[in-house]
Amino acid sequence: MFVVATAGHVDHGKSTLVKALTGMEPDRWADERRRGLTIDLGFVWTVLPSGREVGFVDVPGHERFLPNMLAGLGPAPVVCFVVAADEGWREQSSDHRDALAAWGVDHGVVVISRADRATADRIAEVTEQVRAELAGTGLAAAPVVAVSAMEGTGLDRLRQVLDEVLADSTAADDGQVRLWVDRSFTITGAGTVVTGTLTAGSLHPGDRLELFGRNGRREVTVRGLQSHGRSADRAEPVSRVAVNLRGIAHDEIHRGDALLAAGPWPTTAVVDVRRVTGDGDVPEWLTVHVGTAAAPARARMLDRDHFRLTLSRELPLRRDDRLVLRDPGAGRIVGGVAVLDVDPPDLRRRGDGARRGQSLAGLDDGSGGAAAEVARRTAVRRDRLAELGVDTATVPADVEVFDEWWLAPGVMHGWQMRLRGAVVDLHERDPLAAGLTDGAARGLLELPDGALMHRVIDGAGVTSSGGLLFLPEQRQNLGPAERGVVELERRLAEQPFMAPEADDLAELKLGTRELAAAERVGRLLRLADGVVVQPKAPARAMRELARLPQPFTTSQARQALGTSRRVAIPLLEHLDGKGWTRRLDAGHREVVR
Repeated sequence: MFVVATAGHVDHGKSTLVKALTGMEPDRWADERRRGLTIDLGFVWTVLPSGREVGFVDVPGHERFLPNMLAGLGPAPVVCFVVAADEGWREQSSDHRDALAAWGVDHGVVVISRADRATADRIAEVTEQVRAELAGTGLAAAPVVAVSAMEGTGLDRLRQVLDEVLADSTAADDGQVRLWVDRSFTITGAGTVVTGTLTAGSLHPGDRLELFGRNGRREVTVRGLQSHGRSADRAEPVSRVAVNLRGIAHDEIHRGDALLAAGPWPTTAVVDVRRVTGDGDVPEWLTVHVGTAAAPARARMLDRDHFRLTLSRELPLRRDDRLVLRDPGAGRIVGGVAVLDVDPPDLRRRGDGARRGQSLAGLDDGSGGAAAEVARRTAVRRDRLAELGVDTATVPADVEVFDEWWLAPGVMHGWQMRLRGAVVDLHERDPLAAGLTDGAARGLLELPDGALMHRVIDGAGVTSSGGLLFLPEQRQNLGPAERGVVELERRLAEQPFMAPEADDLAELKLGTRELAAAERVGRLLRLADGVVVQPKAPARAMRELARLPQPFTTSQARQALGTSRRVAIPLLEHLDGKGWTRRLDAGHREVVR
C-alpha cells in the first residue's frame, strides 16, 4: 500500500481532484462541504491501474489551518502538489512547498488543476512558474500533469504517473512502530479507534504497544485493524491504518500522540538540530511540528546552522528525524531541521554554545559519584546525597544548585518550559481564564519541593499574582467577549455613571466570566449589586461630589452624577470603602479632605 498527501493553495481544487480520482468525498464535516473549504484532514483511497492501493490524505490549504496541513503532510512520504491553471502559484503554495522541503519529501507529482479554465499557453506558463518555485527542493524534477477534475480530462494520465512515482518510492523501514495519531474516536461495539499513517514496522491484532502523549505513557493492546475500510490481520508500511485499542478511552488520546513499539523508545524535550531548509535568524519562540504533533519550543542558536530546541513537552524523537519550525506569531514556516542529538549536554559556561555548534558528536558522560547520582535522580537534596555516602564537598560542574537542591542538567529549564507551555495552552483553550492556578501548576510539574516553584516561575517568563500564573500580554485578549466589552466601553465613555442594566449586558453577551476577565485587565470596574462602570468612574465621581455643599445627601449625589439610585448607592459605598468619602448617618456623607 501507499499513502499520498495533497498540497497546494486554498481553493485550487485539491479535494475535488481527490474525489475525482477515488469517487469518495474527502471532506468529513458537513460544514466543509457546505462552505466548499477543507478545514481538517480528509482520508480516502483507490486502486491504481497497476493494482497498487493508494490512500490519500487531503489537507486544508487556507493559512488559518496551517497546523492541520502540517499534521497531514508530516507522516506522508509522497505528495500530490496542486496548482490551479487559472490562478497559478499563490501564497499558500509557497507555505506548502516550504513545509514539504522541511519534511524532506522528494517523491511526488505536480498537478495543474482546472485545466478547463485555461489555454494551452497559460498551462505552459503556469508549469514554468511551478518549476521555478520548486527549484532546489525535492520536487524540482517531479512530473507535471494538467487535469480537469470537472471534465475528467487528464485523470487517466495522472493515475499512470502516480503509479510510476509510487513504484520509484521506497520508505525506510527500521521495524520500529511509531504511528503518529491524527484522529481518535469510538465505535459502538468496538471501542476506541485511532488512525494514522504507518511508516515503519508492522501491526497485528494482539500487539502490546505504548501510547505516548501529553499524559505520559500508557500500555495498550491492539484489538483489531482496518485499512481502507477493510479488516486486516496485519498492517505494514506505508499505509493508512485504523487501530482498535483496548485499555484506553478515546477522549484520552489526542492528535499528536504516538503509538510506539513496546520497549525502550527515546522521549525528549531537548534536542540539538541542524538546519536543512530556510535561512536567516530563527525566532526564540517557535512551534515545532513532527509527525502529527505540535509543541511550543524555545530555540537557542549555537551557530548559523545548528541550534538547540527546548520543547514544552517530551516527544518520541530520534536522530535524523525531520522537524518543521513555525513562527506562530507571524504565521509562517521558518524552516526545517534534522535531529542530531536527543540527549544533548547542558550549556552553562561561556562559549559552550559556540563549541557545541562546532562539534555535535561525542557526549561527555560526566562520570563521577555525585554527578552520576544526580543525573540518575534528576533532583535530590544535598543532605540526602550525604546520607547515601556521596561526597558533596564540591558541586559537580554539570549540576545546578537551587538552595539545598541539586538538579541534573536541564531539569529546571524543562520545568520552566512545561509551565510556560501550560499557561499558553490554557489561554488558547479559554481566553477568559484568569490564569493557571498555583495548585494546577504544582500538580503539572510534580516538583519534589514546593519551595522550588518560585525558581520555576522566575525563569518561565510568566507572572504570578493572587495565586494565578499568566502572561500579561495574553490577558489583553478577551477572545469572543472583546466586541461586547468595546461597545460597553464606548457607552460608558459617553455616560460614565449610566451603568448598563442586566438586559443590556445580556445583549452584549457579557456574563460574569466576561466581566471578571475585563475587570482583571483594568477595562471595567464591577461594584456591588451587578453595577458595572469604568475604572476611572470613582475618581470622576469624586470631582463632582467635591463641588457639593458638605455634607451631602444620597439624592444630591445622584443628581450631581446624573444617574439612578441603583448606581449611586453602590458607587457611594465603594467610595466609603476606599476612604474617599465618609458616611455620617443614614442619609448624609461628606468628602474626606
